[in-house]
Amino acid sequence: MRLHSLRLQNFRQHADTRLTFDKGLTGIIGPNGSGKSTILEAIAWALYGNAAARGTRDGIRFSRATSRATVKVELDFELAGHRYRVIRGLTNAEVYLDGGETPIASTITGATELLQRRLGMTRSEFFHTYFTGQKELDVMAALGAAERARFLSRVLGYDRLSGAQELARERRRSLLAEINGLKQGMPDPDAIWRAVADAEARVAVARTRAVEAEAAHQVAAERLQFIVPQWQDAQTQRDRRMQLTSELRVAESEATGYARELERLDQELEMIARAHDEVVPLRARMAALSAVRDALVAQEQLAVAESRRQALMERVSAYAEEEAKLAERAARLETAPALERETTAQLQTLRNTLAETERALDQERTAWARDRQEAETRLEALRTQYAELSQQRETLEGLGEESPCPTCGRPLGGNFATVRDQLTEQLEMVRVDGNYYRQRAEQLGKIPAGIEGLEETRRSTQAEVAAAERRLARIQAALNDAGAVTTQRAHLAARLQDATTQLAALPTGYDAAVHAALKGDATELQELETRVARVSGLVDRELTTRTERTRVLAARDVARARMISLEAQCASLGMDDGVYGTVRERYEAAATEARRAEVEAVSAIGEADRARAALDSAEQARRELSRLQGTLETLETEKRLHDELDRALTDLRTDLNFQLRPELAEIASRFLDDLTDGRYTHLEFDEDYRLTVMEDGLPKSVISGGEEDLCNLVLRLAISQMIAERAGQAFSLLILDEVFGSLDEARRANVVELLRRLNDRFEQVVVITHIEQVREGLDRLLLVRFDEARGCSVVSGATVAPMADEADTAAAVVSDMLTLSEA
Repeated sequence: MRLHSLRLQNFRQHADTRLTFDKGLTGIIGPNGSGKSTILEAIAWALYGNAAARGTRDGIRFSRATSRATVKVELDFELAGHRYRVIRGLTNAEVYLDGGETPIASTITGATELLQRRLGMTRSEFFHTYFTGQKELDVMAALGAAERARFLSRVLGYDRLSGAQELARERRRSLLAEINGLKQGMPDPDAIWRAVADAEARVAVARTRAVEAEAAHQVAAERLQFIVPQWQDAQTQRDRRMQLTSELRVAESEATGYARELERLDQELEMIARAHDEVVPLRARMAALSAVRDALVAQEQLAVAESRRQALMERVSAYAEEEAKLAERAARLETAPALERETTAQLQTLRNTLAETERALDQERTAWARDRQEAETRLEALRTQYAELSQQRETLEGLGEESPCPTCGRPLGGNFATVRDQLTEQLEMVRVDGNYYRQRAEQLGKIPAGIEGLEETRRSTQAEVAAAERRLARIQAALNDAGAVTTQRAHLAARLQDATTQLAALPTGYDAAVHAALKGDATELQELETRVARVSGLVDRELTTRTERTRVLAARDVARARMISLEAQCASLGMDDGVYGTVRERYEAAATEARRAEVEAVSAIGEADRARAALDSAEQARRELSRLQGTLETLETEKRLHDELDRALTDLRTDLNFQLRPELAEIASRFLDDLTDGRYTHLEFDEDYRLTVMEDGLPKSVISGGEEDLCNLVLRLAISQMIAERAGQAFSLLILDEVFGSLDEARRANVVELLRRLNDRFEQVVVITHIEQVREGLDRLLLVRFDEARGCSVVSGATVAPMADEADTAAAVVSDMLTLSEA
């Protein structure tokens, strides 16, 4: 993998940063908090998404960016002969291949999964091999014994054997389950052969019974055929008798119905006679009330006019009230222009005061934040220095005069007390400075009273500005309404004149009492009309009713004559119920016997069919048993093959893991030899992958914190080299973040020189550090600083000074060693 370019937009403290990367050793140098590690975080975020970012997604946005500003990281890199361009935002992600215009992945999840597949490792594996973050050099030490072995196997590609072995074991378990299932479900062979013999005997018996049942069925059928004609004749005569009886009942019902209809018509003729006597007086009363309708219509028209009059009078009154309110409002609007000028001037004064307060508040806050950050940074550095000095003094006191000199490595001897006193003096100075900066940090942790006062002044001024803006808005709205008030008054006057004109045109003379009396007379008239219509209807139906009575009387006589004829036909039939019952009993006995014989014949045939089916089933079971036995033999053969494959893969993994430890130790030992100038030339791993430094062929029981970090660094470099050689994925990138903190100047120079010599395996190495002294050994520099005025990180390039020749370097080292020895 090789990086080409990186762009950060509104990412953390980077507003808009563009970086280009080249081959060789690149250093990203800047003070703590300047945004160095954020550059590497952006690379990881572009590849693996939010899982690689610190904190929550909301904390990624640049603090001074607007809520709608775009947050974006664009990474251009080369991998396995292809060029990739990744563009990732908070809610989107796209991946482009080899300069294409169409993305090969266009969703957050799709882009992350695609890049993880192409890289060939998870985010955790990537961070623990080629990408070394702050305080992550001791990743192997933090793992358990089994976890160390699994980690190395996974990152070196050996876990593919585990996957293959798991597939073989899964197939073996499947085969074993299938074999057990076949054995459990396989029938007993003896039982199957017994079933075949029983089925054959059952078929012979069933065939004999079927022949006998068919002969009995034939005899019963012939007996039934002899009695059937007699039974059919008896049924025909009985059906004719039932038909005549039914027709007789219908004729009787019709005659009864006609009799009831005659009775109803006679009652209706009586009512018509009474209606003749009643209709004449009713018509006389209706003539007396004929003038009521006209008078009622006139009164209703006057009632409508009166209702309209009341509505118009209420409208005139409402118009007058509205005119008074508009006149009062017009008088108030005359003072609005002067109030607008006064309020505008007051609002401008308040806004100027608010702006001055906010500028002063920003200045106070910036100064307070800068002082607090400076105190906390200095305090943290002093704590780290105090811990390192304490550890050095403990190591020194534990070894006594045999302690090695930090410069030349020889025992201190007589200089032991001097070096120990110097360490004690340095510890006391660091402790005093630490107490001062701790008190300073606690003091600056509280918000200053000046800032609180300015915030209170800003809040009160903001409230006054808001009140003045609302007051000005009301005044301006009132000025805009002045023309509308004049127009409303004109329209109101026109509507008042129209209502007055309509009121004068309405008729008068409405009398509520007269109106109520006329309504009563009209109700009585309507009831008379209804009664007269009903009585007149009866009178008009007299002719129709008499005609209908004549027709019904004739139909009743016809129905009675038909009843007499049907009774005579019933009497002429010779078949009675006794004869019909005798014939039916003889027929039912013969039919029952025939059905029984038929059922027995069908049952015998069915039994024969079932016996043959049982025989076929037994034969099928015998054939299925033979097939299952063949399948079982095949499955057992395949299971034995998978057992052998599982054992072979286990032996192969054991051999690979056995070879891994010495090879990894050999590579790490070469790196350690280079970094310690030959002081430590060998290190080993035990069976739990715990690292041991060897000195003169013996394990070194105590190593310093810097030496421990150095060992972890060479282990990380050895793992990276093995991955580059074996994993099948050609990674040419190595990133180290703040790995020089615990190393002295000489070993820092050795680390830089070693990284330069690794260019045949890692042609692109990126080093993140705040230590300025390492810049002389780098190929190119990227300087990172925090711009207080803009509130963001700024990245710029720098020229690397040419390295001194070897003679000058050696002379400087000798001079420094002599100076330390004299001291």
